[in-house]
Amino acid sequence: MNRGDRAEVVDPITTEVIRNKLEGIANEMELTLLKSSFSPIVKEGLDTSASLFTVRAETLAQACAIPVHLATLIPTIRSMLAKYPLESMREGDAYILNDPYCGGTHLPDIAVMTPVFHHGRVIAMSATMTHHGDVGGYSPGSLPTNSTEIYQEGLRIPPLKFREAGAYNETLVALLRQNSRLPDTLMGDLNAQLAACNVGARRLQALADVYGSDLLMAIFDELLDRSEIMTREALRRIPEGSYRYVDAMDNDGIELDKRIRVEVTVTVRDGTIEFDLAGTSPQVKGPMNCVPSGSQAAAYYAVRVLTDPTIPTNGGCFRPVSLKLPAGSLANPVEPAPVNARTSTIKRIATSMVSALASALPDRVAAPAAGTLLVVAFGGTGRDGKRYIVGELIAGGSGAAQGLDGVDVVDTDASNCMNLPAEALEMEAPIRLRRVELRRDSGGAGEFRGGLGVIREYEILTDGVTFTHRGERHYSAAPGLGGGLPGASARSVILRAGGGEEVIPSKALTVLNKGDRVIVETPGGGGYGDPRRRVNVAEDVANGKVSAEAARRLYGRS
Repeated sequence: MNRGDRAEVVDPITTEVIRNKLEGIANEMELTLLKSSFSPIVKEGLDTSASLFTVRAETLAQACAIPVHLATLIPTIRSMLAKYPLESMREGDAYILNDPYCGGTHLPDIAVMTPVFHHGRVIAMSATMTHHGDVGGYSPGSLPTNSTEIYQEGLRIPPLKFREAGAYNETLVALLRQNSRLPDTLMGDLNAQLAACNVGARRLQALADVYGSDLLMAIFDELLDRSEIMTREALRRIPEGSYRYVDAMDNDGIELDKRIRVEVTVTVRDGTIEFDLAGTSPQVKGPMNCVPSGSQAAAYYAVRVLTDPTIPTNGGCFRPVSLKLPAGSLANPVEPAPVNARTSTIKRIATSMVSALASALPDRVAAPAAGTLLVVAFGGTGRDGKRYIVGELIAGGSGAAQGLDGVDVVDTDASNCMNLPAEALEMEAPIRLRRVELRRDSGGAGEFRGGLGVIREYEILTDGVTFTHRGERHYSAAPGLGGGLPGASARSVILRAGGGEEVIPSKALTVLNKGDRVIVETPGGGGYGDPRRRVNVAEDVANGKVSAEAARRLYGRS
């Protein structure tokens, strides 16, 4: 039935039908990205996300993707709308942005947005964010661990038109291609983003044809208001008060022996929640700084973790949230501070935000996870003379919780990516993956055991490979909770073909040659509860997750 464009009473059945349809559209956009993109980090690593937004830049629906992307798209859309008001837009327009100091997150993450028109009026926004394999800068992959200013990290794109009335901005396209080591892959992934945005626009237009744009936009408002009410009710169920948590990160990639402090105070009061990062380290020399969009993403993730998971996720969930981010700090750096390694910082901030509420919500908060997503990138020229860049995203273990063991080798804490299969890696680069195995004894001991990390070993098959290693938890471990023990710390080494072992101090940018091997061991999650109360230690030993020696020493079992 075509209801026309007149406003009508929003009935709950229609509202729920539309809500599910919107989520389906966002997930169809995500599938389009995964099926159409060129780079392995998207096709296999799943480092891409899609969302629908209202014309006020509030999240309407989002794919099951990466919380960091999904939340940082919010200020990205706001920044685009500030430069390109709705009345200036035309059908076929598309916009692009990656600059962290203009609402973005870090330079490899490029946002593409299209307006959704119905009968000549913009009714919504369709947006995507993808991690691109290379956007220039100091090192292949655009993730230099030793950058000291953002200009070393790649090409900065302010809010610009990517397409105008269906025609590409050829000047911009030429500039983008000229500044990437992989121009064809860059454009292939950007076109996949555009295709996903167009899928979202077409599906929303079809909905507006059926229900009318006035009713549809009224339902958008109803959905956001409903999630706001439900979130405030959930926050009121948390005991009011202020809660504090402090953690430390390894280093900034420049000052390798200097730890970085993360401090969060969470205040819950009358259906609101505030995250104050006063006490967090000042901004650092290296690329671990995190612009406000990243700190905001951590906060929004934490709120969804701490409240009812059945609440539909949209911009209404975020209205009760506020942040205090001291200027010039790790969580709110001053331009031109480098920021490419901000994922590690976001994850640790997110962990701290959630862990602060452990005493208030003991049945909901797990022991800290490994809290790191190890990034390794290999770049060089293959035997065919063509340039290659391939990146890996390697997880550790999640923390145990009341009644639950942690999960082995799973991405947590505001990101949601996958490592590359051996076949995908070896097709892209002259590298052999020699070993992949669970890291025994890496999960924190407890009545409920922390999740295990992983061991991956790479053999280099040609000379002159640029290698980037961005790790965390090499100098600290994920703590246990309720009597549980910490998980194992991370460890990575380079075994040189000519002999000798080089221990990687968490961050490294170096050159590998034929016969060199890299062995990475990711950290485990913290344990929960007294280890001597664990009932299935024998099963852990039989499965190779706990050694016989650890069973005796940590669990008191012979």
